Amino acid sequence: MALRLLTLVLLLVLAVRGEAAPAAPGFKVKLLDGKALDSHDVIGKKILVLRFQASYCKPCAKEAPGLARVYDRYRSRGVELLAIHVQDTAKDARAFVRKYKVTYPVALDTKLTIGNPFGFKGSPYTVVIDQKGEMVAQIHGESAVARLPRILDELLKKNPPSS
Repeated sequence: MALRLLTLVLLLVLAVRGEAAPAAPGFKVKLLDGKALDSHDVIGKKILVLRFQASYCKPCAKEAPGLARVYDRYRSRGVELLAIHVQDTAKDARAFVRKYKVTYPVALDTKLTIGNPFGFKGSPYTVVIDQKGEMVAQIHGESAVARLPRILDELLKKNPPSS
Protein backbone atom coordinates (compact mmCIF):
# COMPACT_ATOMS: atom_id res chain seq x y z
CA MET A 1 0.00 0.00 0.00
CA ALA A 2 2.78 2.44 0.89
CA LEU A 3 4.55 1.64 -2.37
CA ARG A 4 1.37 2.38 -4.34
CA LEU A 5 0.91 5.68 -2.52
CA LEU A 6 4.53 6.65 -3.10
CA THR A 7 4.22 5.78 -6.80
CA LEU A 8 1.04 7.85 -7.10
CA VAL A 9 2.64 10.86 -5.40
CA LEU A 10 5.70 10.57 -7.63
CA LEU A 11 3.53 10.42 -10.76
CA LEU A 12 1.56 13.47 -9.63
CA VAL A 13 4.73 15.44 -8.98
CA LEU A 14 6.10 14.54 -12.41
CA ALA A 15 2.79 15.44 -14.08
CA VAL A 16 2.67 18.85 -12.40
CA ARG A 17 6.30 19.55 -13.26
CA GLY A 18 5.66 18.53 -16.87
CA GLU A 19 2.94 21.19 -17.30
CA ALA A 20 5.09 24.19 -16.42
CA ALA A 21 7.27 25.68 -19.11
CA PRO A 22 10.88 26.49 -18.22
CA ALA A 23 11.45 29.96 -16.80
CA ALA A 24 13.18 32.40 -19.10
CA PRO A 25 16.57 33.61 -17.91
CA GLY A 26 16.77 37.33 -17.24
CA PHE A 27 19.09 39.55 -19.24
CA LYS A 28 20.10 43.15 -19.85
CA VAL A 29 21.11 44.37 -23.28
CA LYS A 30 21.97 47.58 -25.08
CA LEU A 31 19.93 48.13 -28.24
CA LEU A 32 21.48 49.34 -31.49
CA ASP A 33 19.75 52.70 -30.96
CA GLY A 34 21.65 53.10 -27.66
CA LYS A 35 18.74 52.42 -25.30
CA ALA A 36 19.05 49.76 -22.62
CA LEU A 37 16.56 46.94 -22.13
CA ASP A 38 16.16 44.86 -18.99
CA SER A 39 14.02 41.77 -19.58
CA HIS A 40 12.55 42.19 -16.11
CA ASP A 41 10.90 45.41 -17.32
CA VAL A 42 9.02 43.43 -19.99
CA ILE A 43 8.41 39.99 -18.49
CA GLY A 44 5.26 39.96 -16.43
CA LYS A 45 3.81 42.85 -18.41
CA LYS A 46 4.00 41.67 -22.02
CA ILE A 47 4.65 38.64 -24.15
CA LEU A 48 8.27 38.74 -25.29
CA VAL A 49 9.41 37.26 -28.59
CA LEU A 50 13.18 36.89 -28.84
CA ARG A 51 14.53 36.38 -32.32
CA PHE A 52 18.15 35.24 -32.47
CA GLN A 53 19.44 36.06 -35.93
CA ALA A 54 22.46 37.37 -37.82
CA SER A 55 23.23 39.61 -40.76
CA TYR A 56 24.92 36.72 -42.57
CA CYS A 57 21.93 34.37 -42.10
CA LYS A 58 19.96 33.96 -45.36
CA PRO A 59 16.81 32.54 -43.71
CA CYS A 60 16.92 35.49 -41.26
CA ALA A 61 16.97 37.94 -44.16
CA LYS A 62 14.17 36.05 -45.90
CA GLU A 63 11.95 36.24 -42.81
CA ALA A 64 12.77 39.86 -41.81
CA PRO A 65 9.83 41.48 -43.67
CA GLY A 66 7.37 38.92 -42.30
CA LEU A 67 8.72 39.36 -38.79
CA ALA A 68 8.20 43.12 -39.10
CA ARG A 69 4.56 42.47 -40.08
CA VAL A 70 4.09 40.21 -37.04
CA TYR A 71 5.60 42.91 -34.81
CA ASP A 72 3.38 45.63 -36.30
CA ARG A 73 0.29 43.44 -35.90
CA TYR A 74 0.89 42.45 -32.26
CA ARG A 75 2.81 45.25 -30.53
CA SER A 76 -0.36 47.18 -29.64
CA ARG A 77 -1.75 43.97 -28.11
CA GLY A 78 0.95 43.51 -25.46
CA VAL A 79 3.64 41.74 -27.46
CA GLU A 80 7.25 42.93 -27.62
CA LEU A 81 9.69 41.58 -30.17
CA LEU A 82 13.45 41.85 -29.79
CA ALA A 83 15.91 40.68 -32.42
CA ILE A 84 19.27 39.71 -31.01
CA HIS A 85 22.03 39.57 -33.60
CA VAL A 86 24.36 36.79 -32.53
CA GLN A 87 28.05 36.65 -33.35
CA ASP A 88 27.63 39.75 -35.48
CA THR A 89 29.15 43.22 -35.63
CA ALA A 90 27.27 46.45 -34.94
CA LYS A 91 28.10 47.64 -38.47
CA ASP A 92 26.69 44.49 -40.09
CA ALA A 93 23.60 44.46 -37.83
CA ARG A 94 22.87 48.11 -38.70
CA ALA A 95 23.27 47.34 -42.41
CA PHE A 96 20.78 44.45 -42.00
CA VAL A 97 18.31 46.78 -40.23
CA ARG A 98 18.58 49.35 -43.05
CA LYS A 99 18.45 46.85 -45.90
CA TYR A 100 15.42 44.96 -44.60
CA LYS A 101 13.68 48.01 -43.07
CA VAL A 102 13.53 46.36 -39.64
CA THR A 103 11.04 48.15 -37.36
CA TYR A 104 11.49 46.09 -34.20
CA PRO A 105 14.27 46.67 -31.61
CA VAL A 106 17.63 45.05 -32.33
CA ALA A 107 20.52 44.25 -29.99
CA LEU A 108 23.88 42.48 -30.28
CA ASP A 109 25.04 39.33 -28.55
CA THR A 110 28.54 38.89 -29.94
CA LYS A 111 29.60 36.23 -27.44
CA LEU A 112 26.26 34.40 -27.00
CA THR A 113 25.92 35.47 -23.38
CA ILE A 114 22.16 35.82 -23.95
CA GLY A 115 21.74 33.16 -26.62
CA ASN A 116 23.35 30.26 -24.77
CA PRO A 117 21.06 30.38 -21.68
CA PHE A 118 18.08 30.34 -24.09
CA GLY A 119 19.34 27.21 -25.86
CA PHE A 120 20.66 28.87 -29.01
CA LYS A 121 22.08 26.35 -31.48
CA GLY A 122 21.92 28.32 -34.73
CA SER A 123 20.18 31.12 -36.61
CA PRO A 124 17.35 31.76 -36.88
CA TYR A 125 16.03 30.78 -33.47
CA THR A 126 12.91 32.26 -31.93
CA VAL A 127 11.76 32.01 -28.31
CA VAL A 128 8.35 33.09 -27.04
CA ILE A 129 8.11 34.07 -23.36
CA ASP A 130 4.63 34.43 -21.91
CA GLN A 131 3.45 37.05 -19.42
CA LYS A 132 4.50 34.79 -16.52
CA GLY A 133 8.09 34.62 -17.75
CA GLU A 134 7.91 31.06 -19.04
CA MET A 135 9.42 29.97 -22.36
CA VAL A 136 6.34 28.57 -24.06
CA ALA A 137 7.72 28.11 -27.58
CA GLN A 138 11.13 27.56 -29.14
CA ILE A 139 11.24 27.68 -32.92
CA HIS A 140 14.41 26.47 -34.64
CA GLY A 141 14.79 27.45 -38.27
CA GLU A 142 12.72 29.60 -40.53
CA SER A 143 9.13 28.74 -39.61
CA ALA A 144 8.69 31.50 -37.01
CA VAL A 145 6.75 33.94 -39.21
CA ALA A 146 4.23 31.23 -40.08
CA ARG A 147 3.93 29.88 -36.52
CA LEU A 148 4.01 33.04 -34.38
CA PRO A 149 0.46 34.30 -35.08
CA ARG A 150 -1.12 31.08 -33.80
CA ILE A 151 1.12 31.02 -30.72
CA LEU A 152 0.55 34.70 -29.92
CA ASP A 153 -3.21 34.53 -30.51
CA GLU A 154 -3.46 31.57 -28.13
CA LEU A 155 -1.42 33.36 -25.43
CA LEU A 156 -3.46 36.56 -25.80
CA LYS A 157 -6.69 34.58 -25.60
CA LYS A 158 -5.56 32.99 -22.31
CA ASN A 159 -4.29 36.22 -20.79
CA PRO A 160 -5.41 39.37 -22.62
CA PRO A 161 -3.40 42.54 -21.92
CA SER A 162 -4.90 44.82 -19.28
CA SER A 163 -6.06 48.20 -20.51
